[in-house]
Amino acid sequence: MKLISWNVNGLRACVGKGFLDYFNEVDADIFCLQETKLQEGQIDLNLEGYNQYWNYAVKKGYSGTAVFSKQEPVSVKYGLGMEEHDQEGRVITLEYDKFYLVNVYTPNSQQELARLDYRMAWEDVFRNHLKELDAVKPVILCGDLNVAHKEIDLKNPKTNRKSAGFSDEEREKMTQLLDFGFTDTFRHLYPDKEEAYTWWSYMRKARQRNAGWRIDYFVVSNRLQDLIKAAEIHASIMGSDHCPVMLEIEV
Repeated sequence: MKLISWNVNGLRACVGKGFLDYFNEVDADIFCLQETKLQEGQIDLNLEGYNQYWNYAVKKGYSGTAVFSKQEPVSVKYGLGMEEHDQEGRVITLEYDKFYLVNVYTPNSQQELARLDYRMAWEDVFRNHLKELDAVKPVILCGDLNVAHKEIDLKNPKTNRKSAGFSDEEREKMTQLLDFGFTDTFRHLYPDKEEAYTWWSYMRKARQRNAGWRIDYFVVSNRLQDLIKAAEIHASIMGSDHCPVMLEIEV
């Protein structure tokens, strides 16, 4: 089974930059989007053979997630079931026969960590959501987790120590998630691979210089480790400030 996750940073703009060419070429079984920046009815995607699931933010032109799946899931849940965390369209959970698929766009802590307290509360609620699912059947989590976990996961760790996405607090929450029985699939296969990034600032030609961050992930329940066949970063695919990431797994 092939899965793709991509923060498109505005799906309508990304469609104008070749999104459908990549979508059709990669032919994923499940294709997950973050930061769609859409309201219902603002786009009409004809994706033959796919079921579409959308979670929209209340605020127009902001956040949002979507999942396109060839196989119809057993059930679909939008959000976390808590009003304070369900205004921004950040989570879609699909239940399949043998696993749960969770697509997430984790809140950004913002400049000067202005939203860090909210992010910390979110992390705890979201981790509990994953733990509850994992107690029933294994989980495949994907999305923009808005954290570079280790120094190897960004170009300039020393100068970003207190930046959103690389604060000690955010990195510790990622460590806690993995310690609860989850595996970062890319690092599982490539523990020492450097300069493997999924997001680049639009400033200072960062992408041309590959001065990036790895903040987009596939994370799976530990008991799926041996079923991981491939984990890739499709850094050559343009259309967003993020690139797609791919997981091949036998479930």
